[in-house]
Amino acid sequence: MKSNLLYFLSRYLNQYLLLTVGASQNTIKAYSDTFKLLFKFAKEKYKLKPNKIYLEMIDKKLLLNFSTWITDVRKCSDTTKNLRMSNIKAFFSYIQSEIPSLSFHAQTIIQIPKKKEPRKVVEYLSTDGVKLILQQPDTTSLIGKKHLVILSFMYATASRVQELTDVSIRDFKFNNSDSIKLTGKGNKARLVPLEHDIIVLLERYIEHEKNRRSIYNNDDPLFLNPSDKKFTRQGISYIVKKYANMAREKNPDLIPKGVHPHTFRHSRAMALLQAGVELIYIRDFLGHYSVTTTEVYARANNELTRKALLKVSPLQNSINTPVWQEDKDLLEYLKDLSD
Repeated sequence: MKSNLLYFLSRYLNQYLLLTVGASQNTIKAYSDTFKLLFKFAKEKYKLKPNKIYLEMIDKKLLLNFSTWITDVRKCSDTTKNLRMSNIKAFFSYIQSEIPSLSFHAQTIIQIPKKKEPRKVVEYLSTDGVKLILQQPDTTSLIGKKHLVILSFMYATASRVQELTDVSIRDFKFNNSDSIKLTGKGNKARLVPLEHDIIVLLERYIEHEKNRRSIYNNDDPLFLNPSDKKFTRQGISYIVKKYANMAREKNPDLIPKGVHPHTFRHSRAMALLQAGVELIYIRDFLGHYSVTTTEVYARANNELTRKALLKVSPLQNSINTPVWQEDKDLLEYLKDLSD
């Protein structure tokens, strides 16, 4: 008896990944997108509709052709191709436990070799480069002030874009600590220590938001776009690219082309490394590995990391905390900011 692909794929996405593994919606979407592409390929190449595809039909030959199609037709990189293939292999790893009789078939797929990718150099900005970008937002406008807070937050926390867009007001100074809770891949949370300057910046920003938002709730996103909705990845990328381009016009030697949100994360990690912070602390700071206790309290090494942050912060002595309320001293403040 043949095994219907759609049936087991539905169980994999809606039960196994969601309930058993606890995968994030982004992870589930990535798997879903992979199989959408596979269905598109099967229809173009073999005239097969999704409901007519059986697990036994997904073999090594078909997947190698799919891999080639991703590169030649979709014009995707080897990195993207490897990611798509890894998603399919993970699904067939699940199939092994669900249908033991297909174990050998699944193994032939799991053992398909990965396409070698050229080793990439980690792109990052120097501290001076980050500082130059932070000096670009127009702090005479509310939107410029908000953009400054967002950029400063990204560097100070080395957050992923999704972590930035998901962070709530309540996550700031989590459990009355000088840290912020970020929820990363796989819904794993960690506490990131904050230095004094970014704490003050966020406190004044939040105070302004309390007065500005028509409905204020601590569970709402910390950052809202101009439509008072949660920021998208594209929205954050736009902000980063806008000010990176402005900074590049002033000093192209400091700001390379192609600066994106993750560049801030790389830059923070490199700055910590150059300041002598041990890799184990940087690992925890970035949340590269599973963190199980950080939703309750900060790791004991947060204080050690905090001391190192002071050595590498472009926030200190480079920006003053924006004055959110309109007052007569604003012009003096702006004058001091540009000195």
